[in-house]
Amino acid sequence: MDNGNLPKHGNYGCGIDIGGSGVKGAIVDMDTGEFVTDRIKIETPQPATPEAVAETVAHIVQELGWDGRVGICMPTVIKDQVAHLAANIDDSWVGTNVHELFSQHLPGRKIAVLNDADAAGLAEVAFGDEAARTGATLFLTFGTGIGSAFITDGVLFPNTELGHMYVGKKEAEHQASSAVRDREELSYKQWAKRVDKVLKEYERLFNPSFFVVGGGISRKADKWVPYLTVDTPVIPAQLRNRAGIVGAAMAVAKDVTP
Repeated sequence: MDNGNLPKHGNYGCGIDIGGSGVKGAIVDMDTGEFVTDRIKIETPQPATPEAVAETVAHIVQELGWDGRVGICMPTVIKDQVAHLAANIDDSWVGTNVHELFSQHLPGRKIAVLNDADAAGLAEVAFGDEAARTGATLFLTFGTGIGSAFITDGVLFPNTELGHMYVGKKEAEHQASSAVRDREELSYKQWAKRVDKVLKEYERLFNPSFFVVGGGISRKADKWVPYLTVDTPVIPAQLRNRAGIVGAAMAVAKDVTP
């Protein structure tokens, strides 16, 4: 894919979203949050080692025909550009300097790497529902796990990992992620009951103004959100599964580097 057809004076960035099942990327219009290329998706390498994933990222950037700055988000805690967690990727990521890794595979580029839910939260604040821009919003992504981002009056508190918080006898994401719904073949109503239990615990502890729910399953929010009984309003994310890519592109443009 050649980006030579893009308007010459646009404000663009490249975002890459590394997930447990797929690595996705696109070029983003930074003024609107819209994709200006097709999204490219490649299955996440197994095992998802740093070198294998970095090669996949470089391949997507090459396929996009992009030679500028690249923002990357992934399911790990990033502190000082070092990965500190490997919940849905290979354990060998722990202790990896992600900025150095991706800079080796994308030489000469400006690079930023951050947590995937944090990236999605940034995108929703900028381009999603206005409710996320004021008060205390808890943004949650339901996918392979449960990602979280705290946003207060539009400001991100990075690297929260509420999916790993115990709700009852299990971690939240081990009972209410989208992957669990698929694996256990739960109906939307059955799954919503589990999500409700998790949200009520988050509500009890954090008292947010809103829950914003994202991830691919938010495309079918009408099938499960109405079953929720939590008191705090729950609104579907508007960017949905585009949010990680858009937020990653924003991060490198705005120098957001946890």
